Amino acid sequence: MQNKAKAVLVKTLDALLPPRCAVSGEVIEAQGMLSARGWAGLEFIADPYCRICGIPFDYTDGVEDQGAMMCMSCMDKPPLFRAARASVMYNDTSRDLILGFKHGDKAELVPVFVQWLMRSGTEFLGEIDYIIPVPLHYLRLVKRRYNQAALLAHGLTKEAGIKTLPLTLKRVRSTASQGHLSGKERHDNVKGAFAVDDKHKDMLPKKNVLLIDDVYTSGATIKECTKALKKAGVNGVYVLTLARVARGDF
Repeated sequence: MQNKAKAVLVKTLDALLPPRCAVSGEVIEAQGMLSARGWAGLEFIADPYCRICGIPFDYTDGVEDQGAMMCMSCMDKPPLFRAARASVMYNDTSRDLILGFKHGDKAELVPVFVQWLMRSGTEFLGEIDYIIPVPLHYLRLVKRRYNQAALLAHGLTKEAGIKTLPLTLKRVRSTASQGHLSGKERHDNVKGAFAVDDKHKDMLPKKNVLLIDDVYTSGATIKECTKALKKAGVNGVYVLTLARVARGDF
């Protein structure tokens, strides 16, 4: 009876305020869905890509084992994490979606985003013990009212059955927004900004964890979070983000 009443309420609300695509503004069938035009603007990441950081390759002719390829950056200085994957490239379309989710209370996009993450993380989700979202400083959390990475982590928990530890990793100092900083400035800005809460340290030794965030830009935040987790004894850190910025675009 309760489910039937809820369904009637949803239909009534949709009739009064039709759900619209977060990209194009077109009327869609249900909240969280995208229109055909919205989907067309997304650049989903697929093979071939660097097996470590997940950056896609433009040209791979003549390479026999594409699954073992590494980008020059990872060969020159291997990151601390084991592997990172992103669902889409950060372009005008994905930016609008993510900013709407991040700052515009569009939590109805979470189920769609979680499906993207499930697809991107297929190769290593079976190895994960815990999911850990990149944290916000409490001052920013109060202002924004929610942590978008935590919403993604909890959505992934429901879908993949892997426990989320939302309070394990904490931001120990407030940092400036990374939006308009260069790569070096980003790394300097977040250096030493993360730590594992003492209450949760005993849970992490020899475990594999999945670090969740919305966008992989320079890798500065991911690097500092990984350092804190490895210091606490984590065996392997894997990374999943909705989008990633092409090198040279920040």
